Amino acid sequence: MSKRIHRTYWFATYRFATYRFTQPRFSGLSFFLLFLALSPGIFPEDMAVTSTVAAASPVPAAIVAAPAPALSLEDTLKTLEAELRWDPLFRSGILSSGNHSLAFQTGTAGARNPVVLDNRDVLTLPAPYLEEGALRFPGEFVSAAKKALEYYLQQDRFRFRIAAIIIDPGHGGKDSGALGTYTVKGKAFTLAEKDVTLRVSLDLHALLRAAYPDKQILLTRTGDTYPELKDRAIFANSVPLKENEAIIYISIHANASKKSSARGYEVWYLTPETRRTLIDESKYGDSMEIGHILNDMMEEEFTTESITMAQLIIKQFKENLGDLIPSRGIKAEDWYVVKNSRMPAVLVELGFVTNQADALLMTSETHLPKFSQALYKGITAFVDKFEDSGGFTFH
Repeated sequence: MSKRIHRTYWFATYRFATYRFTQPRFSGLSFFLLFLALSPGIFPEDMAVTSTVAAASPVPAAIVAAPAPALSLEDTLKTLEAELRWDPLFRSGILSSGNHSLAFQTGTAGARNPVVLDNRDVLTLPAPYLEEGALRFPGEFVSAAKKALEYYLQQDRFRFRIAAIIIDPGHGGKDSGALGTYTVKGKAFTLAEKDVTLRVSLDLHALLRAAYPDKQILLTRTGDTYPELKDRAIFANSVPLKENEAIIYISIHANASKKSSARGYEVWYLTPETRRTLIDESKYGDSMEIGHILNDMMEEEFTTESITMAQLIIKQFKENLGDLIPSRGIKAEDWYVVKNSRMPAVLVELGFVTNQADALLMTSETHLPKFSQALYKGITAFVDKFEDSGGFTFH
């Protein structure tokens, strides 16, 4: 059973802990740490870690080392391979290493204060302190922090993540898609859907590549070519993934209507009633019912994730484009590329090529980048939600 099927089936076994803080502002976290430091009895002195992961794999409780001399800031950063963000007002800091962070409040030498790891787990450790204006870190603090960060890095190898993002610019080559011809200030121009989708897709690709150098950001076409619909789906489904990796698919289009007054953007996902073959049911031998159940569960998860992605994209369109263009909401339909891609997938209609107001927005050097930015922000919001929850986008 793959990890994705396993985590779907056993979601109910996961237990979430009490101490969870959702992306606080730095000053807010500093205030929280100060509150903890000044509130004895809130947390017991011998508390190790309250973990937000499954009970079967908590952060090790025994990560406190034997007493050791205090280290300078330079030596601490070198030992932890970390960077420090310092708040001089609250005399607190955040040590960052990779994708992980450790927030602390200074105290007097010998005092013990709560330390927040990754905004969710809590340790009580000897507090860093100021000595003649210089930060000093107790050896026990550094040793425990190093072991905790190493543990998180080890867990990262198994944590579910988005490994690839497929961007599909609709139409192309011999297929121009929708067309709209207009005259503005005495000059006639024709807007082709294939050109708009490629321009927005290339901009989106660049933004995602910069944000995620560790992910595969792939395009079904990079120029004026026409991949068949089946080839786009085959391309997406053939991307190699590890057991703890996922992939998402975004198909980008522009709309058309016989009514020139029709305008606005919308995002489509696959109808919940549609059932694809997502797993090899033959692997379950005579237990065909189990295969059907697991396939249905995977389909429901993909549908939930697709709806979540659609909602986040629509939200960013509203925030980035405002009143420039109306929202037509999220809708369900059995689009070919969405139906035949075995992954969470959405199809985005940027606007109506057949509406002059929409067409002008999609040809404006000022406004067209806002479509790419909206897509980028919606996708990154989905990736953050997906990866922060270990793949559970629906809890």
